[in-house]
This record gives sequence, C-alpha cells and structure tokens, in this order.
Amino acid sequence: MPQSQLPVSGLVNVQVNLASAPAQAQSLSNLLVLGSSDVIDTQQRMRTYATLPAVATDFGTTAPEYLAAVEWFGQSPQPTTLLIGRWAKTATSGKLLCATISAAAQAITNWTAITAGSFDVTVDGVLKSVTGLNFSAATNLNGVASDITTALAGVATCVWNASYQRFEFESATTGANSSVSFLSAQGTGTDISGMLAGLSTSSGAYAVGGIAAESAVTAATLFDQAFGQKWYALSVCGAVDADHLAIAAYIEGANTKHAYGVSHQEAAALVSSDTTNISYQLQQLGYRKTLSQYSSSNPYAVVSLLARILTTDYTANNTVITLMYKQEPGVVAEQLNATQLAALKGFNCNVFVEYDNNTAIIEPGVVASGDFIDTIFGADWLAIDIQNTYFNTLYSSPTKIPQTDKGNHILATAIEAVCSQAVDNGLLAPGTWTQAGFGALNQGDYLSKGYYVYMPPIASQNPADRAARHAVTAQVAGKLSGAIHDGDIILNINR
Repeated sequence: MPQSQLPVSGLVNVQVNLASAPAQAQSLSNLLVLGSSDVIDTQQRMRTYATLPAVATDFGTTAPEYLAAVEWFGQSPQPTTLLIGRWAKTATSGKLLCATISAAAQAITNWTAITAGSFDVTVDGVLKSVTGLNFSAATNLNGVASDITTALAGVATCVWNASYQRFEFESATTGANSSVSFLSAQGTGTDISGMLAGLSTSSGAYAVGGIAAESAVTAATLFDQAFGQKWYALSVCGAVDADHLAIAAYIEGANTKHAYGVSHQEAAALVSSDTTNISYQLQQLGYRKTLSQYSSSNPYAVVSLLARILTTDYTANNTVITLMYKQEPGVVAEQLNATQLAALKGFNCNVFVEYDNNTAIIEPGVVASGDFIDTIFGADWLAIDIQNTYFNTLYSSPTKIPQTDKGNHILATAIEAVCSQAVDNGLLAPGTWTQAGFGALNQGDYLSKGYYVYMPPIASQNPADRAARHAVTAQVAGKLSGAIHDGDIILNINR
C-alpha cells in the first residue's frame, strides 16, 4: 500500500502570474482596396488575401479589385497582405450563404439519387415552396444549383461556390427589402434543406439582407469604424472626384491614422493653369493624408506607389525610404516634357515618369499639401508606436506606476525606446533643433541623439489632474533625417 506524501507546497508555495499579451498596434503595412464587385457580401464586408492567385479565385482576372491587386502584389519588395472590402455602390440583394459542405456530402451520387427534392424558403418576405427537384441528370454541383435556380422561377438564384464549397442563394431584387431566409422542410418529397446546409442550425450558414446604395465616403467611414486597426492606406475602385474629396476630408479628420491614395487619368493635370483636376482640388485643401498619382494608362497606379512604401519595416535598421526614384512594376511610365512634369509637380501630383537615360522613377513623392509621403507615413508610425508603447507600459505593469518622478521616468523611458528605434530605422537623426524649445531644450540646440523627451516634475502638476490620476504631459522633439532628392554639381576643369 503506497504511503501518503506531504506536499512541498506546504512549505514553499509557488504561484505563477503569467503576464497578459501586450496590445497590438495598428497595422501600417496593409492596404484596403474598396470595390463594388458582387463577391464579398455586405455582412462579411472584407477578406484578407496573401497572394494574387487567391484574389483571382474570388474575383476573376478582369474585376477592378483584381487589377488593383496586380499592382499591389507586383511591387518589389512584395507586400504580404491585401485587404479587399465591399463598397455597396449600388443597392445589394438579400442572400443566403449556406454552410460549407463536407467532401463526402459533395459526392454527386448523393444528389443524383434525389428525384423529388423539396424545401421551403422565404424570398423578399414571400414563402416559396420548391418541389419536384430531380437531380438524376446532374453531373456536378453546378448542375444541382442550376436545377434549383430553374425551380425558383425567377424570384432568386442558386449557385455552387466551389471556392467556399457551399451553395449560395440570392434574391432577384435589391435594396433594404430584399432578403432570402434560411431553408426549411417543405413537407413533400425528399427534404434537401439539410443537404444544402441552409438550415438556421447549419453551422456556418448565414443570411444577409439587401441594403440601399451607399456613398463611397459612407463605406470608408464604415471600414474605419469596423476595421480601422487592420489597415493604414485606402484605395477605392470606381470612385469619382466628388467621392475622392469626401473621403479625403474624412481621412484627414479620422481618429485612427490613415492615408488615402487617388489614381486619376485627368490630362488636365498636365496643364499648369487648370483648376478642375482632382490633384489641384486636393492641393487647394492642403490635405496631408491624401496623395494622388496621374497615370494615362493605369487607373490603379497609386496602388503600386502605396505598395512600395507600405513595405517599410520600421522595426529594422536603416529601412525608411523616400518614394522619389522608386519604380512601379507593371505601370507604363509617362513620357512627358518638362512643362507637363512641372504642371503635375505644381499640383503636388505624383507620376511614374521616364527620363532620357533609360530609367523611369516615381516623382516627387508628396501628399496633396506638398509634404513628403515618407515624412507623413513615418510620423504616423512614430505616433502610433509611442501611443501603443505608452499604453502597454501601463497595461503590462504588474504593479501600479506611481504618480511620482520615478513613474514619470518609467513612461519617458518607454517613449525614448521608440524614438531610439526611429533613429535606428533612419526616420530621425542628430541635428540642430530650429523651433521653440521646451524643458531643457532651446532653439538652436543640437539634438545629439536625434530626439529629446521631456516630462515636467510631478510637483508642477495641477492638483485636479493629479487627483484624476492623469500623467504629466510628455513632450517629444524629433529631428527628421530628411532625404536628398536632387543637387547641383560644379565641375571645374583646369588645363
């Protein structure tokens, strides 16, 4: 008989406190392409793609979303992820997306045995009884779906989606009253509602009601509010100038940091006196979060530009870039004269342009306000990373961070770590501070580290802020490293 053992925990008790995983920062490497192709339903709204063939599987090779994806995945270095979202540019139809059917259940012999299949479905609020379904001549599930469509007699359609291995029903009407219910037994013949995996209890099946047409800015707003942390840059297929202006205004004022890319083919932008082209209109509004590109041949050219800069790895060493002199694989370079190029640059409009030394480059790499794109994107990365690091310092601390100068130091150190990475990746660099100073920093001082972080003594804090447990305001000075885009050379020759 085994003897009982005394637990060591009676003398030495060890408790495990597993730290919570830190919060993830907003992605700055993802592009969201919004399009109106009837592929993604308005409940799912967005899909993530890792390859161009995956986009082709869903959209085919002629849809605007695919053509934009060509420019995204064709860039070098190649981006790893593309988000595609559904813009309900026109009113949508109600749908029933049945559950995925197992490989065994897909066997055509299961279906050819059905000669009097039936089910009930309510379309647009009206009950439709489908009876007498005979699949004996069907050779595949597309044929089964076709037979069901015929039996629905025009009120709805049924298709077999081989990619998702499911049947999909869609109402023939559009708008807010368009709908397709879950399936149910009809009561005669052989019930196939379960075989179709269209029951309310079918795991993974869902119904989507139709919606009225939405504006492009409404769609952009929805995707910011629902998925804003998953994407940074946005491009909208099929948007017109009025859409671009509305979206640009929203992106400029949104709480979550985003950038908006506009491709256009308006030849008026090649005329310096023109005041109608979209680049001129965006420039007049001084937007810093919107950029435009002119391409006479490619309405998705700006996607290639965005792909080039969104592949920046801010966590690595010496990785930040300027878009000037970069290439756009798959985009035909413009052949412009100096006057036309000057017009585009005067509108702060980017272009992929050919030079007489057999090269083509992106030029000048600016947003609508004239600020350089790499500066705006880099500043957004710095702000997002500081915000996330500050939050995680508070969130991950096993004890409270005291409202003392010691607590200030903990927070300041966290901010400095991000600034140090900004120096390492090349965004910031040592240099002279040319603005008004704060703390111990004065105008004209040399920032030897490339940055300076100041948090005032806790004793200077307003009592009301202290009582509310606010931290003192942190101020950060960062010196941009800049980039060289052009220069002059004086050649002196002696003989």
